[in-house]
Amino acid sequence: MPTAVSSTANGVDTERRPLCHIVTPVGMLGYGLQEGETADALRRFVATGVPTAIILDSGSTDSGPERLALGKMGTPRTSYVRDLQKLLRLAQGFHVPLIFSSAGSDGSDEHLQEILDIIKEVSSEKGNEAYSFKTVAISSGIDKALVRDRFKAGATTGYGHCVPPLTEEDIDESTRIVAQMGPEPFVDAMTANPDFDIVAGGRAYDPAPYVGYCAYLAGVDMRDWSSPTVRRQVGGFTHMGKIMECGGICAEPKSHGASATVYADGEFIIAPLTPSARCTPVSVAAHTMYEKSRPDILHGPGGYFDLNTATYEQLEDQRSIRVRGSMFHFTRESGKPYQVKLEAGKIVGYRSIFMGSVRDPILIQQLDHLTDLVKQYVATQHDHLPGTYEFDFHFYGKSDGNTADASASQSPEVFLIGEALASSQELATSIVATAKVGITHGSYPGQKATSGNFAFGIGGKSVIDLGPCSKFSMYHLMDLQDGEERLSLEGEVNGNGVHKKASRLFTQSVSLIGNKDRTLPRNPPPAASAVNGTVKPNGQTRSASAAKASNGLTSSAHSKPSTLGDLAKVVRSKNAGPYEITFDLIFESRDTYLKLRKSGLLSEKMIADAYDLQESDIVWCGFFDPAQAFKATIPRIRAGKRTPGGSFMENDVHGSQQHLPLVNVKLPEELIAALV
Repeated sequence: MPTAVSSTANGVDTERRPLCHIVTPVGMLGYGLQEGETADALRRFVATGVPTAIILDSGSTDSGPERLALGKMGTPRTSYVRDLQKLLRLAQGFHVPLIFSSAGSDGSDEHLQEILDIIKEVSSEKGNEAYSFKTVAISSGIDKALVRDRFKAGATTGYGHCVPPLTEEDIDESTRIVAQMGPEPFVDAMTANPDFDIVAGGRAYDPAPYVGYCAYLAGVDMRDWSSPTVRRQVGGFTHMGKIMECGGICAEPKSHGASATVYADGEFIIAPLTPSARCTPVSVAAHTMYEKSRPDILHGPGGYFDLNTATYEQLEDQRSIRVRGSMFHFTRESGKPYQVKLEAGKIVGYRSIFMGSVRDPILIQQLDHLTDLVKQYVATQHDHLPGTYEFDFHFYGKSDGNTADASASQSPEVFLIGEALASSQELATSIVATAKVGITHGSYPGQKATSGNFAFGIGGKSVIDLGPCSKFSMYHLMDLQDGEERLSLEGEVNGNGVHKKASRLFTQSVSLIGNKDRTLPRNPPPAASAVNGTVKPNGQTRSASAAKASNGLTSSAHSKPSTLGDLAKVVRSKNAGPYEITFDLIFESRDTYLKLRKSGLLSEKMIADAYDLQESDIVWCGFFDPAQAFKATIPRIRAGKRTPGGSFMENDVHGSQQHLPLVNVKLPEELIAALV
């Protein structure tokens, strides 16, 4: 379908021909998208005659291991139906390809098939008789036997220092294994099927479909890893894909989606879809910090891209950013093998919970003592039963006792959840039922409310069975043999006309979904959306508020700042994969950033003190000048032990509520004096 042609319009460099335009409606298939905004962008780009595509990601480990271990899709099936109804309408109406990866969130073969079934259902709906999509599906499921062989050969390593070594038990207990494919299978699929309408990928590195589409159009040979030109091209394509796969998070305020105009040399221009949003050099540069261990070197299949020479230029429309200078370094440049990341989950038991609140101030002051007694009571009531279990409490609104006057900071109500993990569902349910009796009727000194201590019954339930509990069993790199990163295609022959025997991990299936008669007239594209704003010279609609560099909140500058939270424009935490938590402090003022950097306050010691760690525990800590930012990454720790996200006693799998210790860091007086 796509063929590169010239363009001289719509806000792109009219002296050069773009390679393509890419529209990403939302950062995750299944999360909902603004069809009108997406249609407006497609209408502008398609009119230029430059190849244009809808590309988006659908994968994440953010919500824990349940999707891989239990075979659950990332959002309800109805959410995928809703989004694909819109996306297929846009793809068909504007005659642009739809490309996405990590189908169903985990990208397993089962969920890839489920998404294909949804595409078939939507295409057969009344009014969609003209739908006809040549669809290429790329599978990324990995056989346990292969992983076991590579493990025995010493060809597997943990993805980062926080990931424990792989064991044979991990392999055996994993329900299913997927590999994050790189861009090569997408390039191969498009090359083998140039009339494709849809490419649906299994688990993939998030930027892979973006890199694949651009590399396909540019004719990049992904095996030419010694070429400076290829390194520059793939570096730019990967940098663009890393930003775009999250939709419009790179904008201020955050936009649902984003668009990119990409050039063959790797340069790209990025802008938000929402008219009232804008991108700035800082907001775009800062996005490579998001959910990554470090901001400047980002590893992926087959190598890493280096942003130390990247530049970010604000364009005249004050909402678009031109990015240049990113480089990709292939592992094979240094004689190392191509690696892919393996992901898997396993079932570790069965889980039940109860929840409710305590309001009696007499009990709240001695709640720890009562809950310790409850744990002892549970143990004595189950010492005769077979099986194993763990049990503990989550508390919300309870003082940690470290303040000067803990009673003054105590909430008038403490919410708690009792959680059990056991070798059977029956035992887990018995554990929490017994604990609920203990917390409801246990006695304590000074007790006056003798009828009960605990308000429960939310949702009409006193005990809730949660079923199997999962845990990440695999987040490891596996060495590939030459060519295994490519797509397996039937009928491949070498230069001598002999069928190739090379093993390749990823496979494709090709089908025609919808009407078999591809000559039928297409449905018209959606009408233009009504947008309140003014049309700028580049064709983008932009409201007056977009001219302000804002994160969506009005500024409340402090005349005399006292904490880091007073100075930083952004203070955020996020999981950086299942085994790490990363923190970003971004400053709006360059002067403030430089003074803070010079002060020495932002350091490994500050992070270690704030999170009760040893400095040697810190994974990465440093400054990122393009974003006027400081970043630190630490191991994920629960109950004093390093542990992956999700599973038993998880309370912030996303990792997005771990930033408060940094907000409250006190500024030294000499720094305050220099700032005011």
